Amino acid sequence: MIHIAVLGFGVVGGGVVEVMEENASRIARSAAEEISVKYILDVRDFPENPWAALMVQDFSVIENDPDVRIVVETIGGAGVAYDFTKRALLHGKSVVTSNKELVATRGLELIRIAKERNVNYLFEASVGGGIPIIRPITQCLAANEIDEVYGILNGTTNYILTRMIACGVSFDEALKQAQEKGYAEKDPSADLEGLDACRKICILSDLCFGREVDVENVKTEGIAGVKAGDVESAKRLGYKIKLLGRGLRTGKDTVTAYVAPHLIPVGSLLSNVDGVMNGIVVHGNAIGEAMFYGAGAGKRPTASAVVADVIDAAKHFKARKYLDWDEASPGSFTDSDEVVSRWYVRAEGKDACLTEPMSKYEVMELTGGQVPLSLFRVLE
Repeated sequence: MIHIAVLGFGVVGGGVVEVMEENASRIARSAAEEISVKYILDVRDFPENPWAALMVQDFSVIENDPDVRIVVETIGGAGVAYDFTKRALLHGKSVVTSNKELVATRGLELIRIAKERNVNYLFEASVGGGIPIIRPITQCLAANEIDEVYGILNGTTNYILTRMIACGVSFDEALKQAQEKGYAEKDPSADLEGLDACRKICILSDLCFGREVDVENVKTEGIAGVKAGDVESAKRLGYKIKLLGRGLRTGKDTVTAYVAPHLIPVGSLLSNVDGVMNGIVVHGNAIGEAMFYGAGAGKRPTASAVVADVIDAAKHFKARKYLDWDEASPGSFTDSDEVVSRWYVRAEGKDACLTEPMSKYEVMELTGGQVPLSLFRVLE
């Protein structure tokens, strides 16, 4: 019997416990041993919950229990979650997480601690919810030199843009609908400003390019600047507007990453990723282009990815998973404004797609230094 502890009993943590119980026999077959939840840690009380007997509020109970070999962290953020994760790893426990902020900002440090203690730090659920993407990048595509990764990484913004495109509603109305359906938080700023997608593209870039991409270096633009006029112009020109996180090699030893709205050709696979769904494209020198599609968030899809990592950790108590990257070297990150592409430009009374690939600096020079009403890259 393998005992685990779940930190945080919110949407994802609750989903993990549900899936562990519902699919217990299947999970035991996959792990070649039964896996049981011994503790659930949360600062709140859940007296009516069927798992109330497992609830604890003191992490040291979990930390000092030698029977707990895997800790599942679903608290979120980079505060107490970082403290508990580090302590668990230092006590020789593998940690599985869905926490994109923690992986994006502290992942390198935590992976190194895991390596020193000969345990695992796994985070499949931190990007793409239930979409398998981290394991395919690090295992299935391991023979490739990956030169680009990009995708629709946030379901909230994709839902809002889909409503604007399909129904012609305004940004404000689409946001209101997303909040009514539970797709957007009361304070949706992390989604709308692109911060959520930023953390995810950093993780993907770290893994694809083998060097750390610092969140602070990633220029991030959300969707608040997308207007109904842009949606109509894009449609007339044969495109849809999607918020993309994008990481790419810019030279032999240099990379870049950024988040911004893009115009995507109608008919391409990614342009048809609508609603709250996510789509991620990886380009390797051997496989060419591969796309991964599915539910990018939600209780059950995310829990599915977390539990898969729990099974993986249970199979690798005596062998570490090679899931890491190096520190960035000086000068290894390229300013994304230097990356050339075609652009969609909307100014007073007119709009157009520039035919010649240019950097953002060159576009601004072309417009005489005046900031256009809208300026989005065109994804070829």
